[in-house]
Amino acid sequence: MRYHGKVWKYGDNVNTDVLFPGKYTYTLTNPADMAKHALEDLDPRFASGVRPGDIVVAGRNWGCGSSREQAVTALVAAGIKVLIASSVARIYFRNAVNGGLLPVVSPLAVEAIQDGESVTVDADNYQVLCAAGTFDFPPLSPSLKAILEAGGLIPMLQKKLAAERLAAEQEQA
Repeated sequence: MRYHGKVWKYGDNVNTDVLFPGKYTYTLTNPADMAKHALEDLDPRFASGVRPGDIVVAGRNWGCGSSREQAVTALVAAGIKVLIASSVARIYFRNAVNGGLLPVVSPLAVEAIQDGESVTVDADNYQVLCAAGTFDFPPLSPSLKAILEAGGLIPMLQKKLAAERLAAEQEQA
């Protein structure tokens, strides 16, 4: 899997309340509506300027704070497929994978990448390619990779259940 897009770069300790404001947590349920408020308190230009395939690059401790799933959903609905960060909060990392957002941890890439530049992430070879060079990142486990390749945990489970139903129907026939 290869991803290519324009970079939106942010700093350290961007928490889930900044990613998706808490005031909308219980009022917005449609992902497209969530996307309109992604990062609005940090970067008011993000929601109107982001394009499908763009990439978020961030400093340390991205996604700290609450376990709010909307913080991933809003970015994915906005078209973000990859996050490159120096480090990612543990719960956000898992929510990202479950939501179909590839979390790449590569502090050297984050230092090298400039806001607005185009970056390529080669998920098969675990590399970030940018104007300053090529940077490796740790491979994901086979189970996490399978979830991401399916588009997230729910789509993966839906496909698995559909295959099991089909197999059961074929056995009965």
